[in-house]
Amino acid sequence: MEEKTIIAALSALAQESRLRIFRLLVTAGPAGIPAGQIAEELAIPANTLSFHLSHLKNAGLVAARRDGRSLIYSAEYDHAKAVIDYLTENCCSRQPCCQ
Repeated sequence: MEEKTIIAALSALAQESRLRIFRLLVTAGPAGIPAGQIAEELAIPANTLSFHLSHLKNAGLVAARRDGRSLIYSAEYDHAKAVIDYLTENCCSRQPCCQ
């Protein structure tokens, strides 16, 4: 994974509302959550939520699909795991790992 991709993901998560949104979507699993429910559960106005979801989507951390008139958002687990793997790929390469 390229550093620019990692930086985009970390930058997207480095904001309180976006981090809360992503963590909520992780709890929902692959089924995801409708945008309205996200707004309600996190008390985020719809227009602000749209801005944050767009930022997360552009960073590759969130996917959206249409279900009738609703947009259902879900976490992109593979992308999030790739970011974590990148951050830890050289774990303890300079000294023994602590368990």
